[in-house]
Amino acid sequence: MQTFLALIERDIRVLGRDFFEFSARIIVQPFLFVFIFGYVLPSVGQVEPGYANFLMPGIIASSMMMAGVLGTAIPLSYDFGTTKEIEDRLMSPISTSALIVQKITMGTVQAWLAGALVFPVAWVIMRNNLDITITSYPLLLIFLFLVGIASACWGLALGTNVNPQKISTMFAIIIIPMIFLGATYYPWTSLSKIAWLQNLILINPMVYASEGFRAVITPQISHIRWLISIAGLLVGIGILTLIGVKGFLKQAYS
Repeated sequence: MQTFLALIERDIRVLGRDFFEFSARIIVQPFLFVFIFGYVLPSVGQVEPGYANFLMPGIIASSMMMAGVLGTAIPLSYDFGTTKEIEDRLMSPISTSALIVQKITMGTVQAWLAGALVFPVAWVIMRNNLDITITSYPLLLIFLFLVGIASACWGLALGTNVNPQKISTMFAIIIIPMIFLGATYYPWTSLSKIAWLQNLILINPMVYASEGFRAVITPQISHIRWLISIAGLLVGIGILTLIGVKGFLKQAYS
């Protein structure tokens, strides 16, 4: 446990040292999207003001997912592929399973930080067009917890199976589609006229993250039932953890 906490402390110190870079990476893309679609276009009459209510849950979900995925996948990919730093950690007095948990923990922390940073920024920009009603604070905490873990597990799965040289490719063919096909900027129920796509994207954990937040903070908008969103996140966490652990063990002992 002492070694586990020491590794957590080290990674938190590194994150604190690079916090400005982390904040910029997390905030810029949501800020631009919120500013244009949540403020500028509604102000000039090109988008209905109420679109901000569709946008807010998805912005929180996508920011958390991106932070957790990238915050876990990129360091892992480089640890295994370039710096070989993982070898030092494997030789430390800590079990492999604890090391995996440590990586997931740090990814989850970064996802929570992203949510904490993006929410106030988005609220300040779109506050005049927002109609937020938190139906249940315990339920909100559950979704924050599950989305954070899901993002880190997704990062574990990618980071242990993607070479450092292919990180940019991963971003283009996995992360971007994950966000745009994750009910981020529209409710999942609005895809009823495109039934094949509506059913296909249910394999994306991002859908359950966006719809879960939608159910909790903008319940007036049609959404997937929160129980189904929780189940979807749990299934996603289970599958991604299995893929990530298998990839981690293969890389560590190959």
